[in-house]
Amino acid sequence: MPKILKLDDPALFNLQIRHVPNKGQASRAWLNIANPAEEAFVDMMGGHKLASRPEDDYKYMVITETAERELKRATNELHALFMHATDYVLQNEDLLSSFNIPSALWPKIHQSWDNRRNQMITGRFDFSLSAKGIKVYEYNCDSASCYMEAGIIQEKWAEHYGATEGEGSATELVDELIEAWSNSAVKGVIHIMQDTDLEENYHALFMKRTMEKAGLNCKVIKGVSSLRWDQDGDVVDADGIKIRWVWKTWAWETALDQIRAECDDDEQRLRDYQTDMPRSEAPRLVDVLLRKDVMVYEPLWTLIPSNKAILPVLWMLFPDHPYLLESSFELSDALKTNGYVSKPIAGRCGFNISLYDGKDALMEETAGRFSHQDQIFQALWKLPDIEGYRSQVCTFSVAGHYAGSCLRVDPSLVITKDSDLMTLRVIE
Repeated sequence: MPKILKLDDPALFNLQIRHVPNKGQASRAWLNIANPAEEAFVDMMGGHKLASRPEDDYKYMVITETAERELKRATNELHALFMHATDYVLQNEDLLSSFNIPSALWPKIHQSWDNRRNQMITGRFDFSLSAKGIKVYEYNCDSASCYMEAGIIQEKWAEHYGATEGEGSATELVDELIEAWSNSAVKGVIHIMQDTDLEENYHALFMKRTMEKAGLNCKVIKGVSSLRWDQDGDVVDADGIKIRWVWKTWAWETALDQIRAECDDDEQRLRDYQTDMPRSEAPRLVDVLLRKDVMVYEPLWTLIPSNKAILPVLWMLFPDHPYLLESSFELSDALKTNGYVSKPIAGRCGFNISLYDGKDALMEETAGRFSHQDQIFQALWKLPDIEGYRSQVCTFSVAGHYAGSCLRVDPSLVITKDSDLMTLRVIE
């Protein structure tokens, strides 16, 4: 007989792996390449697939409705906690100085928070979910990734492969995004600014389709080489249209790095930096994103909750909160004793993360481009191992509320930008 679970049974929070029968589905096309976003996804993946490893083609995972309800509660509550902590940081310059943001930008961040705190469209939480409980690793308020996979690709995978158990984990995500864009302040053309790599192509095209369904007029700009200044000192696109509204796949940190490089990390120059000066050279990313007459999504203030320096602030404000992991700017004896993770404060994509056990021995680390950043230290809380897959559940907040989830998997302890997504279904 199957085990009967009670509603308060911790086992309800365990992910479980499932297999669909192999009927040769992997050899047949299943995405619609007439749709530009799906075509871009196929280009990036090198075929009609969600997983990079062929052995994963016929696998998916399930969570229970009980676990989903708790993820929803955690997402809504944590969004509020991160917003509270953001406000606290902006009222405490000593704390703000720990975020390694050029002080010339502090007034702009304050202005952004004061005027645009309700204009955040969407963010993504990274969670560990298991019978041990739910713990949040961080809040990506400035990331474009995983939305298309969650909202479109995993549903098409389930249909093609015959995974009919339960329901998709992000069936409302696209509609929630459309509604958020419908309620946004955007007037006129919104320029979607992206880097030139393949992954950003489908991120940009997915969001373009979502915005257009909300009635917005969109243009995609790849890179910045086509931008120029007009006679009014404004940045314009290749067709001469002034850039006034932007949604970006670039991280705000990329723009900040341009300022740091230009100022040669000189403290005085960083303090005196002018963000709105037309220049004789061609416009750079920073010249667009930091102009006072350009409205960017996500707003500039999202630099604060996206920065790992927010994690020790949260722990200070809400110690022992059940969803939080102990975090600190200094490596405490308690963290050393129980194991800890070292993270760069403004890192992305799982780069430059080191995991140490309770004997201060290095368990795992990732390389990357953020080794120069200051570090924070977070209690070690390993991702659950589901038949060899370290599994991280990501939830999406749209307009500050839960809008669905997805699953990232990796054989290693750290999820990086190269980790696969696996279809996630919600069962009774």
